[in-house]
Amino acid sequence: MTQASSSNTQGTGTAENTDVLSRTQDVILEALQTLGYDQQMYDLLRLPLRVLTVRFPVRMDDGSVRVFTGYRAQHNDAVGPTKGGIRLHPDVTQEEIEALSIWMSIKCGIADLPYGGGKGGIECDPRDMSFDEIERVSRAYVRAVSQIVGSAKDIPAPDVFSNSQNMAWMFDEYSRLREFDSPGFITGKPIVLGGSKGRESATARGVAICIEEALKIRGLNLHDTRVIVQGFGNAGSYIAKFMYDAGAKVVGISDAYGALYREEGLDIDELLERRDSFGTVTRLYRHTISNRELLEMPCDILVPAAVENQITQENADRIQASIVVEAANGPTTAAATEILTEKGILLVPDVVGNSGGVIVSYFEWVQNNQGYYWEEDEIDERLASRMRTSFQRVYQTSLRYRVNMRLAAYIVGIQRMAEAARWRGWV
Repeated sequence: MTQASSSNTQGTGTAENTDVLSRTQDVILEALQTLGYDQQMYDLLRLPLRVLTVRFPVRMDDGSVRVFTGYRAQHNDAVGPTKGGIRLHPDVTQEEIEALSIWMSIKCGIADLPYGGGKGGIECDPRDMSFDEIERVSRAYVRAVSQIVGSAKDIPAPDVFSNSQNMAWMFDEYSRLREFDSPGFITGKPIVLGGSKGRESATARGVAICIEEALKIRGLNLHDTRVIVQGFGNAGSYIAKFMYDAGAKVVGISDAYGALYREEGLDIDELLERRDSFGTVTRLYRHTISNRELLEMPCDILVPAAVENQITQENADRIQASIVVEAANGPTTAAATEILTEKGILLVPDVVGNSGGVIVSYFEWVQNNQGYYWEEDEIDERLASRMRTSFQRVYQTSLRYRVNMRLAAYIVGIQRMAEAARWRGWV
């Protein structure tokens, strides 16, 4: 086939590309070129097929009305319905949501799930809102996007600053509007409303499994390793706890306000007891360092579990870890990925590392559809099997094509979707 040409390649000496959408498109293009697809396939897959922007009024506690903006992107449904979380964050943008929907497609392809990628977001800061205001925003968003979501169309889930309570409100609101297809409309629900056991810790458990696989490749023993986890929210705190309980020395953690580092190891149980509902704990301590400083501290395993663009070409040379496993979305830039790879650091990309959440969300959807629910040990076993298979597929692809793990992940993740589109006759 004729090879596609890149319109996003940066020239020598230009500023580092930290835009998540164009950066994602660059990797998709390279993956498709490696597989032999042409420009038409890239044109189909470089952006979502559908993006809905909604504006909805919500009455606040003081009686005023505030108009919120929300988004829902559906990247590609050639394989099946789209799937992805809803984040509540003041910095949500359409471009970010589009990029995240593409990442979800890649994750689902790597894990061999019958989904394309979707993603939603609401521009708001729940940290500055009351419980009742968050409920009204959650319900209003579902009413606004209800016509394009559903168990056979697009299945939402929790994401940044959203949780099982938000999902319960959204589930309840949707069931009033479209009762006949509501059971599997949304995942990450409380267990009493049809949620799955193991869902809350699924992302972190998947990261832990990737760490185990990476340690095997490096010939290291978990009991002899030092771990840093940047981020102490749902995923980060569970990862720290899993590593701590497994016998690793967790020497650093952080939240939005700073970081804690201790060479002899931190008491994770104590930190979990003291943190608030948003994962904040460092403000209770006098001697802290910055998030940037934490990334550069000595360790064997570094887990970025916070936000995007944390490891860049500016600080990648100073990363001292042997293994980096991305739990956050997009924490490492393309330039930094190359630097880490050249240094011999094993980088497990986000589309592999944090895919445990969507895998167990898929399990929840299956259980909702069949009306039969599995025990947690069965879910953990099924999750571990898919995570190990996904990791090995990507690692072996990186060896086969002699590319870094991120490009290998995109090669694995994009191929199923491209083939489905080709069989459908779309391209």
